[in-house]
Amino acid sequence: MQSYYPQAFERDMACTEAEWLAWLPAAMGDHAWRQDGNVVSAQLEGDGHVRIEWKILPPRTIALMRLPRMGVTFEFTDTDESARYSFMRRFDLTTQRGGG
Repeated sequence: MQSYYPQAFERDMACTEAEWLAWLPAAMGDHAWRQDGNVVSAQLEGDGHVRIEWKILPPRTIALMRLPRMGVTFEFTDTDESARYSFMRRFDLTTQRGGG
């Protein structure tokens, strides 16, 4: 999790599209959202919106291990720093993977 989220940024996420789609409902929380293909858009606080687009990337190979990858772009409009942080905090906590 970060302490600041700009209005637009990209991420390289190690997951399959099926995993991503399974995470989305919980990650979006109580925000009204809709999916159109590989794009999700949601209403945030006030007039704010977020648009999330993803594409499947070639797997990352480390020795004999292959990790699935997706490129994910986040674009916020009409949001202040606090609204972006609030949305992304939940999103990150929901989509992070743990080990142990």
